[in-house]
Amino acid sequence: MIDTTAVRNTANYLRHVRPIDPEEISAYIEGTPHPAVVRETLREEAFDLRLRERDDGSFVPVDDDPVRPPGWAPDALPEAYAFALEDLLVAEFGANWHVGDSGDDLREAIRRLKTDYFFGNDVQYDRIAALGYAVYHLPDYYAAVGYVLDDLAENGLLDRTLRVLDVGAGVGGPALGLHDYLPADAVVDYHAVEPSPAADVLDRLLAETNRNFRPTIHRTTAESAFGLTAEADAAVTDDAPFDLVVFGNVLSELADPVAVVEAGVDALAADGSVLALAPADRETAIGLRETERAVASPDAGVGVYSPGLRLWPGATPSDGGWSFDVRGDLALPPFQRRIDEAAAREATDEPGEFHNVDVQFAYSILRTDGERRADVRAGADRCARMADAEAHVTDRVNLLAVKLSRDLSDGGNPVYRVGDGSQAVDHYLVCTRETELNRGLREADYGAVVFVENGLVLWNDDEAAYNVVVDAETIVDVVAP
Repeated sequence: MIDTTAVRNTANYLRHVRPIDPEEISAYIEGTPHPAVVRETLREEAFDLRLRERDDGSFVPVDDDPVRPPGWAPDALPEAYAFALEDLLVAEFGANWHVGDSGDDLREAIRRLKTDYFFGNDVQYDRIAALGYAVYHLPDYYAAVGYVLDDLAENGLLDRTLRVLDVGAGVGGPALGLHDYLPADAVVDYHAVEPSPAADVLDRLLAETNRNFRPTIHRTTAESAFGLTAEADAAVTDDAPFDLVVFGNVLSELADPVAVVEAGVDALAADGSVLALAPADRETAIGLRETERAVASPDAGVGVYSPGLRLWPGATPSDGGWSFDVRGDLALPPFQRRIDEAAAREATDEPGEFHNVDVQFAYSILRTDGERRADVRAGADRCARMADAEAHVTDRVNLLAVKLSRDLSDGGNPVYRVGDGSQAVDHYLVCTRETELNRGLREADYGAVVFVENGLVLWNDDEAAYNVVVDAETIVDVVAP
């Protein structure tokens, strides 16, 4: 039995002197344990000691500077992950996994999952379904998480040592995206909660991560992991608080997503974040927003960090809440091309049923420390509340708004969904004439805060929504990019 305290004390002394060599440390420990035992002990203690392991096997301190946005804009799923997934498919079905009965089974599993998600049915995963899910969703979920992490990194809120809990980790898209988003010198104590056979796929894909991304897979339910059931595995969340609790495309599958997210908030470190992702389709995106609104409460000390900022103190939105971001498409991965080309189709069918390279996602980040992506608030002396839009129909008003969509038009006047945290009905900014003074509306990113001066409020009976017209008389300033 190695003296862990002695290893820690020696490492803490040497960290200020030179790289920590396990062989050197072993000479200071009673009984002179084998260097391999010392190395494993250092790995186990590295997170708490803020040490990272180098390729040569020595350990050095982790940089104290927070993670900065790395310019995340992947154009494809990295080959290492694509090859690892195909290795699993070949091991399960053989080299021609995409044809014959195995290809038919995978395609049927993908179709069934898409239908179940669309109609809100209970989703069941066996091994084939898990592999089909990976074929269809691994690339876009990998890409999406990095764009959300940008919201935290731009304000210096991602440390280089992170304890992460990934609830409903699935086959690992968010986990791999997190790994690649972080700098090479980050140290991650990663815990995945995944009860289904998707955990086997996750386990194989996590083998492609670096030595300082240290995974533990808990094959249990979210409810059990958070101690919400009689047979709870409380050790998952009781050992230490987490810097990041991720709910990646899982909320729609939970019986009580509000209770589970509230438990995730309780598991946070004081400066930690809950990050929830959902597909962009209407039901799952609105479901995420409903959960956000049920959990975020000043009385409970939980605030929305992004994207749906509450710009009016004490206000809570009650509109439909269908809001999602859209980023650049990914290159078609070879496993999607193979399974699509081998599909049996009627002559009138279009190819591409099993292509999924769109990066479209809804998300929410919650925190308990009062931090917000943009510390901006509206005031009645300068702005009208969207909650009071009915009183301003046909009037020109000033608004402070969060941009909550890309252009939703089909080539006509650009249309953008917006909110200010008070809206009870959907609101859109409609640009009928772009000028130098209002082009900031088009240029603003998703989640940006804009000040609209002299916008014309109209009621759209067809959409049962308010349109605020941005025209030659309107000025739009980007208050927070």
